[in-house]
Amino acid sequence: MTQPFELPSFYLPHPARLNPHLDEARAHSSVWAREMGMLEGSGIWDQADLDAHDYGLLCAYTHPDASAEALSLVTDWYVWVFFFDDHFLDMFKRSNDREAGKAHLDRLPLFMPADPATPMPEPENPVEAGLADLWRRTVPVMGEDWRIRFAESTRNLLNESLWELANINAGRISNPVEYIEMRRKVGGAPWSAQLVEYAAGAEVPKEVSGSRALRVLMDAFSDGVHLRNDIFSYQREVEDEGELSNGILVLEKFLECSTQEAAEAVNDLLTSRLQQFENTVFTELPVLFAETGLAPEGRARVLAYVKGLQDWQSGGHEWHMRSSRYMNGGGAAAGSGGRVAAGTGGALPGAGNWWDPFAIGGVGTSALDILRSGAMGGGGPAASPVGPGGVGPAVRRARSHGHLPYQPVGPSRLPEFKLPFEATLNPHLGGARERVIEWAERMGLLAEQPGIPGSGIWDAASMRDYDLPLCAAGIHPNATADQLDVSSAWLAWGTWADDYYPVVFGRTRDLVGAKLANERLPLFMPVDGSPAPEPANALERGLADIWERTAGPMTADARRKFRQTVEDMTASWIWELNNQVQNRIPDPVDYLEMRRATFGSDLTMSLSRLAHGKAVPPGVHEHGSMRSLENSAADYACMMNDLFSYQKEVEYEGEVHNAVLVVQNFFNCDYPSAVRIVDDLMHSRLDQFQHVAAKELPVLYDDFALEPEARELLDGYVKELENWLAGILVWHRDCRRYREEDLLRHFGAERQLRAGAAVEELPAPATVPLGPTGLGTASLRPPLAGAAPAAGVAALG
Repeated sequence: MTQPFELPSFYLPHPARLNPHLDEARAHSSVWAREMGMLEGSGIWDQADLDAHDYGLLCAYTHPDASAEALSLVTDWYVWVFFFDDHFLDMFKRSNDREAGKAHLDRLPLFMPADPATPMPEPENPVEAGLADLWRRTVPVMGEDWRIRFAESTRNLLNESLWELANINAGRISNPVEYIEMRRKVGGAPWSAQLVEYAAGAEVPKEVSGSRALRVLMDAFSDGVHLRNDIFSYQREVEDEGELSNGILVLEKFLECSTQEAAEAVNDLLTSRLQQFENTVFTELPVLFAETGLAPEGRARVLAYVKGLQDWQSGGHEWHMRSSRYMNGGGAAAGSGGRVAAGTGGALPGAGNWWDPFAIGGVGTSALDILRSGAMGGGGPAASPVGPGGVGPAVRRARSHGHLPYQPVGPSRLPEFKLPFEATLNPHLGGARERVIEWAERMGLLAEQPGIPGSGIWDAASMRDYDLPLCAAGIHPNATADQLDVSSAWLAWGTWADDYYPVVFGRTRDLVGAKLANERLPLFMPVDGSPAPEPANALERGLADIWERTAGPMTADARRKFRQTVEDMTASWIWELNNQVQNRIPDPVDYLEMRRATFGSDLTMSLSRLAHGKAVPPGVHEHGSMRSLENSAADYACMMNDLFSYQKEVEYEGEVHNAVLVVQNFFNCDYPSAVRIVDDLMHSRLDQFQHVAAKELPVLYDDFALEPEARELLDGYVKELENWLAGILVWHRDCRRYREEDLLRHFGAERQLRAGAAVEELPAPATVPLGPTGLGTASLRPPLAGAAPAAGVAALG
């Protein structure tokens, strides 16, 4: 069969190794699958199918150091999950039978009890039988935190199959952001990552399992696994099975490009995600270990887990190149013939002890292979949205760290914002405009902070220009005057603080000072109603005041949830400062996901969610459709802000956090091309918001059997989100923060100073080298010369 495209050149920084217990795992999984009823008589597989797929080889490559017992158990898990996938395809996807598919999925959690002693029902099919057996054999040796996380990942893997089925029924191809998010759940790589913990004896300590660093490692690993699989499985899934859930197909339709160009773009994103993984290992894990005081044994487990994820990436690639399940005729292993024997298959001399991140063969050192990187293509003309052939990983890494700040870009180019929601302004707007300035003066936001040079970032005139009450009036058209004042104060405090952090902490690279400031902020958001300490500055004083005015009527649980949204926002500003220190334009996926936090999206949305009280069951807000609704609205607003603020951030603030700049860097394209791509992505997210509201929420209501009151509240929440979007657009259009004449008025003096004298670079502290220093790690140490002195995009950037 003719291949629809040539396989791209993959970023392969680690050697694939083969577990010596391969033959034992193959034999065991064959017997086990027959005992579970998965072979002859199942209507799904026979022995020849299982032999051809060779899941033993997959697991031997992806878990090269596992014991014989652990490898056999892990192989059984993969036999089960692939059988589940093929069984669900034949039984429910091909017939588009959502009701029967949901009934099938609803029974499976019964075979994953949190307490291993809980009895299970009698299995009714091979999927249930296999899951029951595997659960009993696996969970007793793992801790409670792992069991909870693994059960959640397994449920996600199973339940999101309904999302794929719904898209097939609707003939709908998802947008790129939606696809990445949903693929993590339905694709199963988070589930695979947690099996790595089991197989490697590297259970991640509970103290750090919920941290950003561990989340990003799992997400970047997952995206790498899924995007790689999409490249190899395109022919089978799209051409043979009619699947719509494939990254190449998604980008092919979104970018309106050829299949080959889409495959190259998917591979570029795969490379970017792997380099995000590496960046997290080197720049975030050491800080996490130090800040949490994690014991040496816990640190060793985390690093063993990282090694296990790296083994999985390299081994998974090797298996894809050899398995009969995938398109690999153009791959390096094509024609190798037959089954691979244990003890062969790509191990390098001494590979059994190869994982040393500070030596050749460690994280990211394929960047040393300049000849291979240089041969991978030059990225094409600058104006091309998708450069032919992509670029080598070393070039991509250098480009991410090579941005020159303060480049003249001219007035922001604005597309047509096709937002179908009309904004209605609150009648109390006029009074709110005066009262928020009086409030800001009382809090000290409009004055220089004592002992902090350059901290006088706003005055009354600039605050009138920024007109935050206008945004609040559009978001909350029916609020009382007091409620509008509180909303205006939150927007003012968040936007002021977002401007304050890059000026006070970013220009001096004072990450310690920023973290210390963040550590004090929860003191001014007491959950139990206890008095807060005396504020030391305007940042604390403003937060203490609006917290007291907001949290008073809330329950303790509601306060706790609301405080978390504030802490998430302020923590995301540290992420921005970290990128600033590295002079690093973020990876596109990490940027979009963190952008929701830097913008403060969840903070404003949470106030509406908390108002729903007990009328809406808690599980509803955690449902995939609700998260999809909120994330798509947030992404539209964030990208809208980035389009309006491009000149302000790139030319006047030396910023690296802007969606347009991220797209320019990723696709190596010019400003107008990046605007078109961001515009398309922004409106694809708006389409998703409307799709979820019209098609998915009614199904959710029925699945949860919601009462009329709850349905009415959630329908009202959709309207609130529409007001949120419309109000933010009105504010961007009418405030005086982003137009060129506004920028000259607000930043003209600083610009003249930069133009009239050489700006002296602030050297990095000599005693704290950035990143690794061992042999082969030069490409991982980002250049500090030209580092940008501004990092704020958060709140309303």
